[in-house]
Amino acid sequence: MKEPTAAILVIGDEILSGKTEEGNARYLISELRNLGVALKLIMVVPDDVDHIAEVVADISKKYTYVFTSGGVGPTHDDVTLAGISRAFGRQIVRNPELEALIRNYLGEKVTESHLQMADVPEGAWFIHNSDLKWPLLACENVYILPGVPRFFREKFHAVKERFRTNQFHLRCIYTQEDEFSIAVQMKQIASDYPSVSIGSYPSFDNKDYKVKITIESKDQESVEAAFAAMCSLLKEDLIVRYQ
Repeated sequence: MKEPTAAILVIGDEILSGKTEEGNARYLISELRNLGVALKLIMVVPDDVDHIAEVVADISKKYTYVFTSGGVGPTHDDVTLAGISRAFGRQIVRNPELEALIRNYLGEKVTESHLQMADVPEGAWFIHNSDLKWPLLACENVYILPGVPRFFREKFHAVKERFRTNQFHLRCIYTQEDEFSIAVQMKQIASDYPSVSIGSYPSFDNKDYKVKITIESKDQESVEAAFAAMCSLLKEDLIVRYQ
């Protein structure tokens, strides 16, 4: 079975202009990693229907899941749904289920602006959860999340278990050797264990160690084997600790 992959598409002029600090992608990075989903791409695009459509049409074919953030409100610059509709060659239609939810919630206060929130890509589907007041909207493999961080997190948290798959296994080595001293050893381990991802991260502020080496894969046996091999190639007296 092919392991699932994901892309995050952040939508909003306010992100690109720096008016709003982006936090949803940062949150989703760790959530997807804990769920075992390999994140392959993060993109930020403006509030432009054609641009959104072009990107969604492309990345929805390349990755198992696409998660969007932002652009789903009632104002003129909330064009995410229009972009997604165009990406899949669909029309925007009023969904009866969503319209009923809005009418039941607002009663006599409901306006056409409120009801426009029920206009979604034709063929879009919903993920229901008892923790959600409003269902999560999806179209094909694109999961459409709000831009407000509180609501973004609430919605994803309520449905995240549907994405859980085989977990990643990680071992770390902290050493006082620098990257120049261990480059050859790391290249050898990467070659000997191609199913394992090897990373090195120098630290310039921590006096405890100079480099953190990470060894990661969904194959735990390969991780342990690569970890043992890496330890054997490093200077034992310069290994600070490992985990």
